[in-house]
Amino acid sequence: MAPNGAGFSAPNLGSPTMNRRHLLAAAAASALLAGSAGRAAPAKRAPNFIVVLCDDLGYGDVSLYGPDGLPTPNLEKMAREGVVATDYYAPANLCSPSRAGMLTGRYPVRTGLGYEVIMQQDDRGLPLSEVTIAKALKPAYVSGLFGKWHLGHLGQYWPPTRHGFDTFFGIPYSHDMAPLSLFEAHAGSDEVARSAVDFSRLQQDFYDHAERFIEANKDRPFFLELALSAPHLPEHPHAGFDTQGRAGAYGAVVAEIDALMGRLMAKLRALRLEGDTIVIFTSDNGPWYEGSAGWLRERKGGAGYDGGYRVPFVAWGPGRLPAGRRTASMIMGIDLLPTFRAMAGMPPLTGVTLDGRDITAVLTQGAASPHEELVLFDNEIPVGIRTQDWKYLDTLYYRGIRMPVGLLGYQELYDERGGQAENYSVADVHPEIAAAMKARLEAAKATFAPFKHADIPEVFKTLRAQLPHTQD
Repeated sequence: MAPNGAGFSAPNLGSPTMNRRHLLAAAAASALLAGSAGRAAPAKRAPNFIVVLCDDLGYGDVSLYGPDGLPTPNLEKMAREGVVATDYYAPANLCSPSRAGMLTGRYPVRTGLGYEVIMQQDDRGLPLSEVTIAKALKPAYVSGLFGKWHLGHLGQYWPPTRHGFDTFFGIPYSHDMAPLSLFEAHAGSDEVARSAVDFSRLQQDFYDHAERFIEANKDRPFFLELALSAPHLPEHPHAGFDTQGRAGAYGAVVAEIDALMGRLMAKLRALRLEGDTIVIFTSDNGPWYEGSAGWLRERKGGAGYDGGYRVPFVAWGPGRLPAGRRTASMIMGIDLLPTFRAMAGMPPLTGVTLDGRDITAVLTQGAASPHEELVLFDNEIPVGIRTQDWKYLDTLYYRGIRMPVGLLGYQELYDERGGQAENYSVADVHPEIAAAMKARLEAAKATFAPFKHADIPEVFKTLRAQLPHTQD
């Protein structure tokens, strides 16, 4: 029997009875098809999630936020096809706290990793009791982490497969720390394979393993974190990327990162996964000794100023996210966990105190931020409050001393509505707003004081002796 145009086989109409039955069946099938044509297409499957997390990439290191940024044509293409956030904040201004906050949806101070970075002999780590994105998406999702971990490499905290990831390939901490090796681990096995590092190929190796993970899991929902260890110093440009441009080796590494994003988008399209995947591109904090924070003040580790906290953010998901949209709604890395749960069709996480919020509406509809405020920390101490319109700080650094300028009778209030740098305080012009913002900051200090570790060394040094009433 030859198939007809509707995908049915033409019946044998040899008898009146069969003729009637087949006519009725054909009529029913036609009605079904007609009804289907008027209905919406079937719901898409739960999306894959890919987070590309750079290390120390600054707001001004890409060409998305101003003419002085380094050329990043693939990120520009990603932005044209997706959503750029202009007011995205990393969860912290340093690496380990920021990564802890992003993976758990909680301010890092809650996790015990709110201060400084984890060093080679440091026995701290992300508690196994913390619910990471990888854990939060189980059992529906398979998860992989490729690149830099930096959330504990000794004892129970290692490897990342103990934190919900099904597979890991990467390094335990920053690539400027020694000794350094590549490690590979898989859930369900205690074996951790070790191999030598080829620094000029490191980012390529991370990406190659991530790509193989995508290919192996293309038929089921997956969460992938591609945690590049670049452009953190020292730079190790891959062969073929220009080190002679205005940004030297640093610019070559940024160009390599951009090229990897081009490869990722092309791979997703080749596998026909672009309509089923949300890709987030961002950084763990602002730039270090090299790199650019653009017009933002300070850089990595710089108290609560935007240069250390505010970093690039692009969300890409053709068919799921709008194209060519920019949003100024304030969001933070702690928002990824609840957002991924919501986009996956899962209910809000229970039994865990989350500071992050679902930003699906921000990304899909340009909605206002779901946050009334974002708390900015210096290590474990709240030093700043950001609302949509205002920013209030009570601490800065001066000659190696963390100065509580509020106790010196000076207030820092910045107007965030005009896209201006934090150079001129408007506290005297808006005293009532300054007072309200100060009250918010004091409330945040009270909220998070119980989470502070008593063994953190005194940071005010000689200033404390001069100001006996200083509170940290």
